[in-house]
Amino acid sequence: MLTLSHYLILSLLLFSIGVAGVLTRRNIIVVLMSLELIFNSVNISLAAFSYYLHSLTGMVFVVFNITIAAAEVAVGLAILVCVYRRRRTTNVDELDELKG
Repeated sequence: MLTLSHYLILSLLLFSIGVAGVLTRRNIIVVLMSLELIFNSVNISLAAFSYYLHSLTGMVFVVFNITIAAAEVAVGLAILVCVYRRRRTTNVDELDELKG
């Protein structure tokens, strides 16, 4: 049977993989996917605590967090398309001089 600690360990693993991806990768798409891993690890923790405590508050935060993640993806991909059209690169190191 799965306990709360199993879900928290899974969440910790996903969170650490996401943080490592954000800190070590240079491609914007990989950085955005790593941010999604971080969001999903938080969702797993919230859902696990909500189930364990028999409260719907955590599930409400999960739905809210999924909505925020979808908006983040839409905005992030729109920025990526604009930057790629202008600079012809998705390397984060080459995008430090963005000017309006």
